[in-house]
Amino acid sequence: MKTNDIKELSIQINLNGLSFCILNRTSNEVEFLKTIDFEQKQMPDAVLNHLKTELSTNTAFSEDFNDVLVIHQNELSTLVPEALFNSESKADYLKFNSKILRNDFITEDRIAINNSVNVYVPYVNINNYIFETFGAFVYKHSSSILIDSFIQTPESITEEPIVYINVNKNTLELLVLKNGKLQLYNVFEYHSKEDFIYYVLFVFEQLKLDVESTQVLLSGSIVIGDENFVMLYLYIRHVTFIDKTYKFNIVAETDRRYLHQHYVILNSF
Repeated sequence: MKTNDIKELSIQINLNGLSFCILNRTSNEVEFLKTIDFEQKQMPDAVLNHLKTELSTNTAFSEDFNDVLVIHQNELSTLVPEALFNSESKADYLKFNSKILRNDFITEDRIAINNSVNVYVPYVNINNYIFETFGAFVYKHSSSILIDSFIQTPESITEEPIVYINVNKNTLELLVLKNGKLQLYNVFEYHSKEDFIYYVLFVFEQLKLDVESTQVLLSGSIVIGDENFVMLYLYIRHVTFIDKTYKFNIVAETDRRYLHQHYVILNSF
């Protein structure tokens, strides 16, 4: 690495796995992209141990980074209109749809593109370790990145509603946009392909969307032929993978057909 290279590191934290991405701003290239999937859901302490092992054994992380971003991905978040947001009421917003503890640290992201505030619980043990390792850094919730990036896609400005589904191991995030405006964001936990399609069709029913005409764009842990994709294609006519052109080149060893699987972390820069 040249001494004047500007490099940024993004780390995505999930109880089911970890993702890492290094963007070289000087060459405008993503030069490292890696995902680690756990066999089963872990507790935050175990996730931290996995993170420590990866950061200490992989030479890609031995360099100096100009910026470090940690992306927290969990179900402990809720959106509040910016005009109604009160920083002293964060726990009240969350407790309506999330199980939180009295001593949970609660923070928020501002999502300027749709004038909302994303209130959430980050993994504090991860944040503490990242600060000890890299110094000052920034952290966000994964849904803040999803909402911001999906609203900016060309498809979102159509008059007809469009459904975005970001698939994770055991959870799916559903966003519905119309005329560039967010109609719905929700996250559901699933344990079978039947659970998966149930929640998708539930959203279609609640918003009176037409399975014959509404377009569905996919990102995350889903590929053609897997059981969740087959269920979607069985019930919904227009299902495609999101295909985004990035402002940087991706030279890291990865199959470009599956870039949608790295959608959150690639859109964190």
